[in-house]
Amino acid sequence: MGIGQLLQIIREPVLAETRDNLARSRNRILPQFRTPQQMLGRQGNGCGATIGAMPRCDFACRGCYLGDEANRIPPASVEEIKRQIRALRPLLGNAGNLQLTDGEITLRPDDEVIDLIRYARALGLIPMLMTHGDSFRRRPGLLERYMVEGGLAEVSIHVDTTQRGRKGAEWRGVTTEGELNPLRDEFAAIVRQARANTGLPLRCATTMTVTRDNLAGVADVFRWLARNTDVFRLISLQPIAQVGRTEDGLGGGVEVDELWREVERGLAPEGGDARDMGRAHQWLGHPGCNRFVHGFVVRRDGEMPRYLPVRVEGDGVGADTVDEFLSIFGGVTFRRDTRAQAVTRVISMAMRAPLFLTRRLLPFAMYWLRRMMPGRPLAALVALRRGTLRVDPLVVVSHHFMSRAQLETPVGRERLSHCVFHVNIDGEFVSMCEANALGRRDVYYESLRRATTGSEVLVAAD
Repeated sequence: MGIGQLLQIIREPVLAETRDNLARSRNRILPQFRTPQQMLGRQGNGCGATIGAMPRCDFACRGCYLGDEANRIPPASVEEIKRQIRALRPLLGNAGNLQLTDGEITLRPDDEVIDLIRYARALGLIPMLMTHGDSFRRRPGLLERYMVEGGLAEVSIHVDTTQRGRKGAEWRGVTTEGELNPLRDEFAAIVRQARANTGLPLRCATTMTVTRDNLAGVADVFRWLARNTDVFRLISLQPIAQVGRTEDGLGGGVEVDELWREVERGLAPEGGDARDMGRAHQWLGHPGCNRFVHGFVVRRDGEMPRYLPVRVEGDGVGADTVDEFLSIFGGVTFRRDTRAQAVTRVISMAMRAPLFLTRRLLPFAMYWLRRMMPGRPLAALVALRRGTLRVDPLVVVSHHFMSRAQLETPVGRERLSHCVFHVNIDGEFVSMCEANALGRRDVYYESLRRATTGSEVLVAAD
């Protein structure tokens, strides 16, 4: 890190490139969705993903967006995946979110995965490795290698009862999400050990396919998460759509509101701030596609964890402060910063908005202390200093992909025009819903098959 980088942060705590990308995103939002809940164009530009990086998977899950021929498709070359990453970079912007995904990417040779992680980081993106996680169980040290040699800083591990192929007979025939919590414990231990072994940070998410069968288990997953937010600080809930090789009849049937009622049941079993998550919902693009809530899990010795959303509509000090912050510093991110860069960025922000800091921050801090320990803000401050009160972030996201039938409706087309999740196929940005439901993925896979011969066929696990 050079002095030039710090000077650049002083000059621009939020890059002009970032502000331009936000304006572009904001301009494509229909007027009825330009509300304070809308984060597209205010804080983010969406996400991109690779396609063809590893079409194969050694699981045989009940819900899968890959086609029937996926395990017979050879992976795209490293150079082709790099081409996709380069194409996505202007769309995603500085510190943009890139998912390294498609089947199970950890089946690719280690050196190639590491090369792709490093390449994405060198372009200024933040790559998140999407995986079922079993490669880390079968091959101790693999996660550490990705971190040390590749610079991997973000990983998402998918766990739910629709999966088939886990190492260990105890996971066969599991029917409830609560029964999988010991497996989640194992992954949490792997991550904690990787951090300890490398001395490096690793931000972790978990994803969960939601069906009518396991909807009632969502609350159990959130009770587990509330005890493990030192590891997993984001969960993406994905109600399955009827696409790909998903079992007939498994897709659809889980509505947005009923999913979030289960989230509330897990995060607020005895009431509290999470009871009315609807007022805390934020959108990224169309509200029928992406809902999320930023919040904090507050844990005090001897008490049940409590979830406190950051922004609750109509909540005076809290909502007003967040909205004003985004109007001034929308797009700011610290995720790629070293400690010195983060401190410099905070100083630069303070220099640009001293009135905001003096007028808003003290009331906002008192507001949060009162929420942590109602009626006892000073006691909350003391408990934080002593370590008897712990506060960890937890972001809750629901992604609602569409089937072909949904895409062909007027609402489906409206949702598609607000898409924030793209892959790049032959130089064209394609919505993930189009890739999955309209056969674009299969056409691309067929081009990979034609381009490569003699590739080994990987058979999915039973």
